[in-house]
Amino acid sequence: MPFEFTTSCLKDSTDLLHSYKKLGERAMAQAPDAALTTTMDAESNSIAIIVKHLAGNMRSRWTDFLTADGEKPDRNRDTEFEAAPQTRAEILEMWEAGWKRVFDALAPLTDADLARTVRIRNEAHSVMQAIHRQVTHYAYHVGQIVYLAKYFAGERWASLSIPRGKSAEYNARLMPGAGTPWPR
Repeated sequence: MPFEFTTSCLKDSTDLLHSYKKLGERAMAQAPDAALTTTMDAESNSIAIIVKHLAGNMRSRWTDFLTADGEKPDRNRDTEFEAAPQTRAEILEMWEAGWKRVFDALAPLTDADLARTVRIRNEAHSVMQAIHRQVTHYAYHVGQIVYLAKYFAGERWASLSIPRGKSAEYNARLMPGAGTPWPR
């Protein structure tokens, strides 16, 4: 996904979050239904569990983002790793609800808000730090979703970025003349 040039940390973070949401969706779309709730081993999480955890984190972090601690007292993080949603529809509903909270909380913010203080687990963060913390966390888990979806899709997997062996072709489309040897 091409990114728009910006000097706004807030816009860049929001754009990145939108791109990670889309990446996760494109990966889950390629995973067979049964794969969404399948784990690789007893200690691993399924895509459904990862989505449930993300949704729980998003609800906690982004509800009353500027005024309440990001770790809500009613959150039970451990239960996010139990009793996964069982259908694609349930998983995607949870996914959408979580991301809606993120974007609804970010929408009214301005770059001037980035220096404000918020708390997560009673630890002070600038708004900028809190946003970066979540961008990193969500990127980590979306990467897990992509990995699992690719594994379970097998031969049916369509690359979500530049396919192996296609970098030169991709660069040539974006930058005419790329890949051409330098004059000697």
